[in-house]
Amino acid sequence: MTAPIWQPDPSAVGETNVGRFQAAHGLATFDELLARSIDDPAWFWGEVATFLGIPFSTPYDQVLDTSDGIAWARWFTGGRTNLAAACVDRWAAATPDAEAVRWEGEDGEVRVLTYAELARHVDGLAALLRERGIGEGDAVGIFLPMLVETVVAAMAVAKLGAIFLPVFSGYGADAIAVRLDDAGAKALLCADGFWRRGKPVPMLATAKEAVAAVPGVETLVVVPRIAAVEAHDEGACRVLPWPEPLGPADEPVPTVPVDSEHPLFIAYTSGTTGRPKGAVHVHGGFTVKIAEEVAFQFDCRPGDRLFWFADFGWIMGPWEVVGTLANGATLCLYEGAPDFPDVDRLWAYLARHQVTILGISPTLVRSMMAHGDEPVRRHDLSALRILGSTGEPWNEDPYRWFSEVVGGGRCPVINISGGTEVGACFLSPHPVQSLTPMTLGGPALGMAVDVFDDHGQPVRGEVGELVCTKPWPGMTRGLWKAPERYLEAYWDRWPDVWVHGDWALIDDGQWYLRGRSDDTIKVAGKRLGPAEVESALVAHPAVAEAAAIGVPHPVKGEALWCYVVLAPGATEGDDLRAELVATVSDALGKSFKPSEVRFVDALPKTRSAKVVRRAIRAMATGNDPGDLSSLEDPATVEALRGAR
Repeated sequence: MTAPIWQPDPSAVGETNVGRFQAAHGLATFDELLARSIDDPAWFWGEVATFLGIPFSTPYDQVLDTSDGIAWARWFTGGRTNLAAACVDRWAAATPDAEAVRWEGEDGEVRVLTYAELARHVDGLAALLRERGIGEGDAVGIFLPMLVETVVAAMAVAKLGAIFLPVFSGYGADAIAVRLDDAGAKALLCADGFWRRGKPVPMLATAKEAVAAVPGVETLVVVPRIAAVEAHDEGACRVLPWPEPLGPADEPVPTVPVDSEHPLFIAYTSGTTGRPKGAVHVHGGFTVKIAEEVAFQFDCRPGDRLFWFADFGWIMGPWEVVGTLANGATLCLYEGAPDFPDVDRLWAYLARHQVTILGISPTLVRSMMAHGDEPVRRHDLSALRILGSTGEPWNEDPYRWFSEVVGGGRCPVINISGGTEVGACFLSPHPVQSLTPMTLGGPALGMAVDVFDDHGQPVRGEVGELVCTKPWPGMTRGLWKAPERYLEAYWDRWPDVWVHGDWALIDDGQWYLRGRSDDTIKVAGKRLGPAEVESALVAHPAVAEAAAIGVPHPVKGEALWCYVVLAPGATEGDDLRAELVATVSDALGKSFKPSEVRFVDALPKTRSAKVVRRAIRAMATGNDPGDLSSLEDPATVEALRGAR
């Protein structure tokens, strides 16, 4: 069994949020709490809502109602609430001078809003949207980079009982228009642009082109990030500059109490084919689930400063906004690239703003690790106490670097796994548990997850399908206008079992991800997760990043192909290629000897630094790579044709 890389301080366990909750219910150990939360999710989530003080203007009658089946479970039924009440209103009343949002632009500009100031900004935008006819149930797109106004936008739309649509800040007009049209949006909130790598990235022209294709959008409200914005008409759409906050003496906009199951936002996911899937999340369940995760898994509380390197169009964007503000802490945001103008920009940002909770993807860690330890060590990161990660499986060397160099060996790495449709996490460690490298800990509290073999039976010690057998508050309430597609995607394989599409492994009680089911490689009948191959490759000193895919083979079924980005100073060639083939063969066995090792300058990634293997596989096989609108640099896909 792998030795722990981090152990909790026994004297501090009782001071954590999860430790206090455990003690309040007379449970002697965390394992007892975990077991009870899974056995009786209604008890757990009801007590969580009370413990965290989530406000319900009308108390709910029942925590959980499964009368229509697990797939259509309803939570906090009969209750009325609003995300803005939980994240803004209560803190503006209780701790008005506490910091709510702290933002830094790539150009060095810094803005800070207290909770009282945030409330006035939210009211200013809510008043404008109300004047433009936006009300309960109307859809509003949010096409913004990570600005203060992004937080204001989500809370203002929620305050009115409207539905926000997080839109990736790098999308083109067609991708935006598809989402606005599918949701029947009436307004779009955007910026004229933002700064990245020292250059302005325009957004307004893209937003106008998208809106022109969706006749129902009548209002476009623009943040003047790059230049001034004047009110004008674009066809049938009114373009307006971002409003000023209401003054302290102005009448606030009332927060609309909505049913707990009222839609809060629609999170669209990109697929390989067909229209994007719109996962529906609601005010009651999403708020409670995300508040619990950030409180219990990341031990966030008032006074903490949380920063997660994410775009609002990825589920971790709404996650960090909702989770941080629901716990009365400070949300930290950054506009630009993590290594501009210098490779230490991210570490300088963390030190300058005294960030206490940091979230990042494994791929981004690998890319920053290539610059060495010195850029990290030149900054005081002693304020950090919790590290987080999600998005993909880890390799051991980058994980250890993140833990030991960035976290100084002091901080647990809370490595979580969930998804857009999950709303949050299936798997997560907690800061009261011992952690081994790369582990996901196990089931998150209140989550009845398991690993099944091909016959639907629990399996240990080998890779299987990650599943969930009971409902949870953050689960999507179906796919927007596509209930049958929802059932087919998640519930049709086994009765009352959510099949998530991830390969997972439970070994000696520790849980590990092995990649997406559709990324799995099967060589001569033997199943292999790409993370295992990539871990072997990046352990070689010449390799900075790697991606492994399966390519059809007439004898083996699939052949293993590897794409490699070299570390600075490394030289490609046949000798190195042979070394890398041997490295993988030695680590995984001769059965998994790579048929190809190809050198590339960059891998196709999303803005959140997640490698898009399906695009690599499509280019290798000459197939359509599908929707690439979420890529940071779509040119990296075409460049794969020149892989050497």
